[in-house]
Amino acid sequence: MSLDAGATVVPNDLESYWMPFTANRQFKKAPRLLVGAKDMHYRSHDGRQILDGTAGLWCVNAGHGRKKIVEAVQNQVAEMDYAPSFQMGHPKVFQLASRVGTLLPKGLDHVFFANSGSEAVDTALKIAIAYQRVRGQGTRTRLIGRERGYHGVGFGGISVGGIVANRKFFGPLINGVDHLQHTHNLEHNAFSRGQPEWGAHMADELERIVALHDASTIAAVIVEPVAGSTGVLLPPKGYLERLRAICDQHDILLIFDEVITGFGRLGAPFGADYFGVTPDMITMAKGITSGYVPMGAVGVRSDIYDAFMDGPENTIEFFHGYTYSGHPLAAAAGLATLEVYEEEGLFARAAELAPYWEDAVHSLKGLPHVIDLRNMGLIAGIELAPIAGKPTARAFDVFLRCYEKGLQIRTTGDIIALSPPLIISKSQIDEIFGTLAEVLKEAA
Repeated sequence: MSLDAGATVVPNDLESYWMPFTANRQFKKAPRLLVGAKDMHYRSHDGRQILDGTAGLWCVNAGHGRKKIVEAVQNQVAEMDYAPSFQMGHPKVFQLASRVGTLLPKGLDHVFFANSGSEAVDTALKIAIAYQRVRGQGTRTRLIGRERGYHGVGFGGISVGGIVANRKFFGPLINGVDHLQHTHNLEHNAFSRGQPEWGAHMADELERIVALHDASTIAAVIVEPVAGSTGVLLPPKGYLERLRAICDQHDILLIFDEVITGFGRLGAPFGADYFGVTPDMITMAKGITSGYVPMGAVGVRSDIYDAFMDGPENTIEFFHGYTYSGHPLAAAAGLATLEVYEEEGLFARAAELAPYWEDAVHSLKGLPHVIDLRNMGLIAGIELAPIAGKPTARAFDVFLRCYEKGLQIRTTGDIIALSPPLIISKSQIDEIFGTLAEVLKEAA
């Protein structure tokens, strides 16, 4: 194949690559290959500009090809490609931990690095169980997730997660897990603008679970402030506050999975800030490096960290980590990304654009097949009525039609999810929803 800059790249053989979360046979019959990216657009293998309505996969918050981030990664790989993460360190990872710490809610002062959201979640779950043990609460091993929750694809993440297709092939998963009901209810909350009014009482399901298992067996509860990958499910007003209060009452840790909502997606550093609810740990990834280099992390409350800092100083306090934890390239990308966010005020920009985005989302009301619209910050969920006997087919058809018209969207089931880079303009918002309206009118 040709690798010349700007050349059309067509692999000789598509079969060798087993693609993740992809209909492999359909894709390989009609490939959709991306060969370049800049700011708000991808370039397809056939030379077309594709407007990125999904920030890649919820991650390219700063936009594509940003000079500061690109040069930071280039300079770092030339200076030092890799440094061991066990019993050794390098300056940039400590700098990044400090910078992330300044963005985290007050009290979450320590950061443990991983390489993805999946690893961040499994790390947080292990910290939660280990913390209970080191503080003398070793019976607290149970974990509570939520139906339709997505917490990555590690065995811990899919165990606490609640997306059936992600779980059903993989056996009994880890023991001692229970699930809250999800918060999505079309009867009461269809076409809500922002947080739904109805549903705070659904958090009281946690009281039933505590009564069933006893608080002395429960280590932690993990939820996404906004459930993204399952189709943008929004927390009802008061719901997260109620979860926090119940966890406090029963001495249970509360973990927010902010892999999607972190780093400006809602117009604030984290969903915890947006909702005014502080958890005990926050998992993050995606926006921490704007997707330029893989990285995940867990923000941890100080007293949780301190509980491990016991015993002889030369002993390892927590037997967990990854070969690439805090990788130099990822750390360099993260530092540059945070500088871009700050210098360009991208979190505030997202907050300022949110009302315009909301109006654009709800302009689709009344179009064919649209049964719900929901939004928060620069996120949208557009739920379509499924074709009888063909679940997911309608949304996937919309996905393909949008791509042909130069727009990248994401679908999950029969739900369209949108989450553009935070550098998006009002005219580009108009383009996204103009294209979607056109396609929805055409869709079967």
